[in-house]
Amino acid sequence: MHFWLFMSIMTLLIPLSMLGFGRYFLRGGPRRINSLFGYRTPMAMKNKDTWEFAHLYAGKIWVRMGSALFVISLGVMFPLRGQSTETIAWLGGLFCTVQCIPLLAVIPLTERELRKVFDRDGNRIAE
Repeated sequence: MHFWLFMSIMTLLIPLSMLGFGRYFLRGGPRRINSLFGYRTPMAMKNKDTWEFAHLYAGKIWVRMGSALFVISLGVMFPLRGQSTETIAWLGGLFCTVQCIPLLAVIPLTERELRKVFDRDGNRIAE
């Protein structure tokens, strides 16, 4: 039972991180362009406009995906209660690995959107 609780908490770390950082990004994220924290791709770091756009867009994605993953995580781990430690470890670890896909999916999705809205130099494309 203790190991199941531990693994359940571990499977919630990625969704909770996505929710927390997503909400932070929706509130504006890091104020200054920096190389240490935030959504830091070359396109996002072109100027203040691309920086803010990328954080807002990535924040929306992470809040949506994090919310869905939170519910799915509970749905995956709850039926494992009472199973062997080995079963809980394998399935919990596998699910944590699978959670990395939506966690990292924010990059190509945000980059695609940045390229729709901005030119290569970071100027907004006139509609």
